[in-house]
This record gives sequence, structure tokens and C-alpha cells, in this order.
Amino acid sequence: MPEGDSVYKAAAKLRAALDGQVLTSTDFRVPAFATLDLSGQTVTSVVPRGKHLLIRIAEGADASPSGELGSGNTIHSHLKMEGVWQIYANGERWRKPAYLARGVLSTASKTAVGFELGLLEVVPTTSEDSIVGHLGPDLLGADWDADLALANLLSDPARPAALALLDQRNLAGLGNVYANELSFLRGFRPDTPIGDVADPKRLVALAHKAITVNKDRPIRNLTGLPRGKPRYWVHGRRGDACLRCGTRIESAQLGTGPTDTRFTWWCPSCQK
Repeated sequence: MPEGDSVYKAAAKLRAALDGQVLTSTDFRVPAFATLDLSGQTVTSVVPRGKHLLIRIAEGADASPSGELGSGNTIHSHLKMEGVWQIYANGERWRKPAYLARGVLSTASKTAVGFELGLLEVVPTTSEDSIVGHLGPDLLGADWDADLALANLLSDPARPAALALLDQRNLAGLGNVYANELSFLRGFRPDTPIGDVADPKRLVALAHKAITVNKDRPIRNLTGLPRGKPRYWVHGRRGDACLRCGTRIESAQLGTGPTDTRFTWWCPSCQK
């Protein structure tokens, strides 16, 4: 699943192509909004919120099938596992098959295409809180609050640390890559209860630093090693030698429920 830094980059690309532009056509290829036409409206901002993308537009939508949209609306998307927004010059051939497109937004010169989006909907901007109001402090947002994030994490001290870090209600933006890499960098196994993690304040600070450093990199890198070398210490490296001590990386599933199960990786020597 894309991490918050990936969503941040996607928002930057969409902002460069759409911000301040009038939509000349829209095509929502999801049943609930298939008849919705937002052409003639202006994109006022593109905002990443954790792993959510919010494209705000102005001047109503009389063609809304529900009749509930107002003078300011938000196109809300979530990339989930495979989703991506791509930008094209008008008339340029798409790099992915058209049948994978879920949303197409065109201006006088650019077309933004959302492929394989896990979620796509349009809501009144005044209702955004119903979509993202549950999220904790955004690691890459103006509302970042390290103290609140720490308090949220420690509110359930028995919860495995990796799952606590992945819970967007605690802090928004971390995915499985960061949860595993942060566990390695701070020297604890991902299944360690978050309440037992030494100096959790430093863990929160490292999470903020790591994702901030990577938000403008074309390719995420948590090891700092040059191109061609592993970008991750443990994530996805089961059976490979630990870059620090040479011990073989191990992996297992963590969690019990269908929405609370993740793969984890760790070095049995470096992480106790």
C-alpha cells in the first residue's frame, strides 16, 4: 500500500497540472458518480491527507446524481494497493490500459488519469471531515503534532508496535515499509508492544524525519546507500543478510483480523 510520501508526491504532480485550472471534462468510471459532470468548475487546491488525496473544486455540480453536492466539492481518492494518478498532455497516449482508469480529469492542456484507484468519490468540501476527520496528526501536514501522535500510540500500550504505527488514527501517513524500517532503526521487533518500546518519543521523531526526507526523493531510500544497493534494511528482504550484522532477515504475519494483519520483517540479532 502506498506510503504517505507517495501520496504527497502524487498530490504535487496533480497540483502542478490542475491547480487553478478549469475542468473541461470529467469522467468518473465508478457507478455512483458515472453521470456526474464537473466540467466548467475550477480546481482550487490539491491536498494530501495521510494516504488520502483531496482535489477541491469550486462552483457546484448541478449534474450530481444525488443532488447533494454544493458550491464547493472535493474529489476524494485513495490509492489502496495499486492506485496511481498519471498526468498527460491532451491527446497523449496513456501508459496504462483505459479499462483500468477510474477517474479522468481534463483541462485545456492536461489530463489527469487515476488508474486502479481503491476509492473514488465526490463529496461536498464541507463534508471532508466525514472522510478524513478520524485521522491522527499528518506526518507531512501542517497539523503535525508529535506530542499528540505519541499520546495516540501509547493509548493502547499492549498493541504490537508495527500495528500501532500503521493505525492512521494514531498518526497519518505510515505504511508497512516505514513500520518495518522504523522498527529496525530503533532496534525492536515489530511485534513488541508499543508500550515496551524504549524512548517512543524518539521513535515518533524518527518517523517524521524519515518520511520528510523521502517526500521529495524520486525513489524512497531508508538505508542511505547509493543506487544499486538495498534501499531498505529489512522490508521485503526475507532470507537476505542483514546489512548491519549479516544475520538472515526473518518474516512473519502479524495480527489476527482481516483488516489488522500485516507482513513484518526483522533481523533477529539487531532487533530483540
